[in-house]
Amino acid sequence: MIKNPKFDDIRPYYQEEIPAAMQRIADSEVFPLLASFVYPDEPIEQVRQRVRSFQNTHDFQHDTMVRVNEQIIKRSISEFTCSGLERLNPDRQYLFVSNHRDIMLDSSLLQYFFVINGFDTTEITFGANLMTHPVVIDVGKANKMFRVERPGGNLKDFYNSSLHLSEYIRHTITEKKQSVWIAQRNGRTKNGWDATDQGIIKMFCMSEPRNKIKALADLHIVPVCVSYEWESCDVLKALELYESQYTRYTKKPGEDLNSILTGILQFKGRVHFELCAPISVAELSAFEGQTNNEYHKSVARLIDSRINTAYRLYPNNFIAHDLLYGNTRYSNLYNEQEYNAFVKHMNKLERYDTCDLDRLREIYISIYSNPIDNKKVDG
Repeated sequence: MIKNPKFDDIRPYYQEEIPAAMQRIADSEVFPLLASFVYPDEPIEQVRQRVRSFQNTHDFQHDTMVRVNEQIIKRSISEFTCSGLERLNPDRQYLFVSNHRDIMLDSSLLQYFFVINGFDTTEITFGANLMTHPVVIDVGKANKMFRVERPGGNLKDFYNSSLHLSEYIRHTITEKKQSVWIAQRNGRTKNGWDATDQGIIKMFCMSEPRNKIKALADLHIVPVCVSYEWESCDVLKALELYESQYTRYTKKPGEDLNSILTGILQFKGRVHFELCAPISVAELSAFEGQTNNEYHKSVARLIDSRINTAYRLYPNNFIAHDLLYGNTRYSNLYNEQEYNAFVKHMNKLERYDTCDLDRLREIYISIYSNPIDNKKVDG
């Protein structure tokens, strides 16, 4: 494995660091809870010995992480589908740029899909705000996750951390020969509007400033679209959007952990991943004459076009759109049972009676209806 100490502050574990991490995980106070979810039919000591036996990331991912995703699918997903694998070359490394709806599941379920289809897993961006508990750090870094700092107020620090991240991504793809997964923007999409931050594209280019076309062509960008029938953490997202409209939203202690657990446990119905066509050199070259800023924006919109086209709409989206606009434009695309199920789920908002419930419902409905307008669907 190619090692570069320059990236020791953000990189995943090297293979020789895995056994010690497995030991710490097995000895942790939260291990019994984790083991009961992942290995519900095995005695706790047997699970401890299993985890302690892992010597590398491959063993950890192909046993424990496969089981994690199988349990999530079994308990909270009615149908899990993926398509587009035929668009990839198994001998090439890619930068997977994904819409982002769930803190953990967007990347985790995609890795599971790669494993069961014989593809190598990717390295995964992991927000520094989530790397707090020692077990989370060990599980994440053993699972090919690398640390990404949240933007701060200091412009110089932000520039330096962005350059560092850009260099690491390029190093991982071109030298380590590992693919990378990253979200299309900082943080999850909470309002149903998937949009690539052009600042992300600018960051990709920072590590190859001499040639903007080569900077992205070398990364082999593949847009990824994930569609949840029941939006992950939908009630929590509606409450956050509501609060941010009336006050300055401040993240509460433990909120990220609550979102992770809610996303894992909440029923999600059908979930579909689409690996879109890779961004080609010809497509990038078409923007050659643009300024750097225009180029970053054009590439971001190109990724958006792929993701929006691939986004899979479900009855909930059409129900929400009709409710929001007070019509029956899409009524042929859902039935009474599906309509009643959506309304029943939405009525969970009534427990938050200190809010303006009409406004809270409107925000909640918009989370589901906005993908239709983003996709520009005709009735």
